[in-house]
Amino acid sequence: MRERLERYFLFGELKTNWRTEILAGVTTFVTMAYIVFVNAAILSDAGMPVTAVMAATCASAAFASVLMGAYARYPIALAPGMGLNAYFTYTVVKGMGIAWQTALGAVFLSGVAFLILTVAGIRERIFASIPSELYSSVAVGIGLFIAFIGFRNSGLIVPHPATTVALGNLKDSNTLISIFGLLVTGALLARRVRAGMLAGILVTTLAAAAAGLIDWRPRPYTLAEIGATAFQLDIPGALKLGLVEIIFVFLFVDFFDNLGTLVAVGKKAKLFDSAGRIPRVNRILMTDATATVVGSMAGTSTVVSYIESAAGIVAGGRSGVTAIVTGLLFAVALFLAPLAGAIPTSATAPALILVGAAMLSHVSEIPWNQPVVAIPAFLTITTIPLTFSIANGIAIGFTAYTVLKVCAGRYREVNGLLWLLTILFVLRFAYLGGE
Repeated sequence: MRERLERYFLFGELKTNWRTEILAGVTTFVTMAYIVFVNAAILSDAGMPVTAVMAATCASAAFASVLMGAYARYPIALAPGMGLNAYFTYTVVKGMGIAWQTALGAVFLSGVAFLILTVAGIRERIFASIPSELYSSVAVGIGLFIAFIGFRNSGLIVPHPATTVALGNLKDSNTLISIFGLLVTGALLARRVRAGMLAGILVTTLAAAAAGLIDWRPRPYTLAEIGATAFQLDIPGALKLGLVEIIFVFLFVDFFDNLGTLVAVGKKAKLFDSAGRIPRVNRILMTDATATVVGSMAGTSTVVSYIESAAGIVAGGRSGVTAIVTGLLFAVALFLAPLAGAIPTSATAPALILVGAAMLSHVSEIPWNQPVVAIPAFLTITTIPLTFSIANGIAIGFTAYTVLKVCAGRYREVNGLLWLLTILFVLRFAYLGGE
């Protein structure tokens, strides 16, 4: 049985083993466990019950991650997406005055649209139409994005009215703990300790606890409370013409956030084949589409592939077992969710910074001596973190690629689907404007 599983998950081809995969799965879970509480906090502002959302978050992440690992066989974990949950709450529900049940219906419809596009093979064709030269720029841009989130969570970078951002208060206790964690984790990785990322998070958590910096207030709940959000979505209400824009935004951002995550994780885990494509990519796309549908029925906003999966990749994860372990831990979190709250952001921030640093290695794969590629690559790399949006960065960079190809008289090198994407990007910016 064990040998059959190892063959199914391609252990020999990927040069991995059970210990490494399990450790990577735990690392990924620890790095993204914050979503259980952050998602609940954000969606509660939309009027949704906190305990029900916590349960829905764990359930949807568990289902989606296990499905990704078992069906697609890739080390990519999924959970309700940051950014989309904020759009759900502050733009759709609070800004437009739409009931959260109706907003869940819009999420469901965007997931169904994803499934249709995936079954028809359109999503895979779009993925295949993107120039391989831009894959590396997306990976690097997301690396900077992850690092920026880590710096922000650590307090090393803070908002500033005059300069937009500035150096934070280095005397702040939480920032000092993050600096400590950055040094410890960096030292462990420098010594090539395979469990360095996970060990660094745990050591930093213990240091934060010893310093009295963990404000842990567990919220007791029972699994039955998920009924307050499960199957409460209002699909008929979401079908109204006025919600087409909302469904489109969920669809658009989810598609390109997932694309960006897939490229970044695929680059880090060396999942691309010699032709620059990812095998079984349609299974990945089917998984995230199904996850969004199931997540909306459970009672949470759009479920996406998580870039924190890169932490598990850095820890050595290469197969679907990594994602399955992460999913099983989210299933356990259904019963032990309050324990996940003991891990402060000051402990996970160093991991995000170092994961981002590891992903910058792909910058060497970009042909910087070719302006028609280098300029779009630069725009992609910089606008992903500076607009705080993977989707925006991809849209700007890819549009610039098409425009420069035309300006260089090489418009025949732009395939039909990339032309269509460019037109959609332009229309999207013209119609929706800044998010």
